[in-house]
Parts: sequence; structure tokens; C-alpha cells
Amino acid sequence: MDGTMRSDIRPGLRVSIVLKKDQQTGKLTKGIVRDILTNSPAHPHGIKVRLESGEVGRVKDIFN
Repeated sequence: MDGTMRSDIRPGLRVSIVLKKDQQTGKLTKGIVRDILTNSPAHPHGIKVRLESGEVGRVKDIFN
């Protein structure tokens, strides 16, 4: 799962996101989803989420 489908993401999941400031470098930040911010069912660059830490970014990886 690559994080482009909203149906794959739910609060409590452990994910890696790319923050807006890290988009050029591709640096990933790991955390647990608190809120899903993207309303559309899919997004080509990843669904935007807020982590429990308060950081906001687009999901790149989902961990089981």
C-alpha cells in the first residue's frame, strides 16, 4: 500500500509521510495517523494526514 487511496488509511495506523518542507529531499517522517485531511477517495501524491505529533504531510508508506 502506497498511501494514494483514502480507503487504505485510518486513524491509529503507523505510516511514513513526507512533510511539505521535505518534499524536495524526500525525507520521510514516521508516526501514527490522528486525522485524515484529504477528502477525495484518492490522490496521486498521497493522502494528506495529521500525525499524533501534529505534523502534517502526505502518506508514502503504510506499515502493518
